[in-house]
Amino acid sequence: MKKTNKSLIGVFNSEDSLMDALCKLLAEKLEPEEIYTPYPVHEALRALKRRSRISWGAWFYGFFGGIAVLAFLYYTAVIDWPLNYGGKPFNAFPSFITITLVLIILIVTVFTLLTFSVRAKIYPFKKAEVIDDRVTDDKFIIVFDADKVDKELLYAVLKEAEAEEIIEK
Repeated sequence: MKKTNKSLIGVFNSEDSLMDALCKLLAEKLEPEEIYTPYPVHEALRALKRRSRISWGAWFYGFFGGIAVLAFLYYTAVIDWPLNYGGKPFNAFPSFITITLVLIILIVTVFTLLTFSVRAKIYPFKKAEVIDDRVTDDKFIIVFDADKVDKELLYAVLKEAEAEEIIEK
């Protein structure tokens, strides 16, 4: 079968009609490539059984970043440049806590943003790939790869689910 890179798009008016259609589609074993909504619809992600692992990455960035910050602070304050002033002990661990917490927040924020940007293929000056301009306003869209689905069955299910519009791009 020749690859055409065509998409079949179902356009819906509300979150409820989108979720009804998604349940019917999944019952018929028609899994969409992507769903676009004007605001997050967490039920759709749960129905598709798609979960983000970015929170695991953020946890690892925080854990290893915290270890690295504490190691750096210990090295600089105790090993490399030990200063004894005012009776301060060489390893004044409580003084490391505040800067460690602040730097963990910075590390997690920066590396999670970079991870998200790489995974989403977002970079400066990239032209946005908008499937339909109405999705940023008030429409809910389900996208299917035309090569991977039975078109007749998909059209029938989308019409039964009361899709406002069915587009082939």
